[in-house]
Amino acid sequence: MVKEIESPCVSVCRLQGELCVGCGRTLEEIRHWKAMKRPEKMATVKRAEQRLKTMAPPRKLMAPTEED
Repeated sequence: MVKEIESPCVSVCRLQGELCVGCGRTLEEIRHWKAMKRPEKMATVKRAEQRLKTMAPPRKLMAPTEED
């Protein structure tokens, strides 16, 4: 039996334009994920990984500091 391709979703669902900054998929790819066949899912995961590599890293929130 062929192993199912898991969704690349990491539950950080935030769109920047048409692209999710959490998983790297486009809005269209997210919408059609369940209907995709295995080869299409594999290609989508590869594209998403490449997109994430080229995206600017998310800004980190700084913790408030105490002033002396």
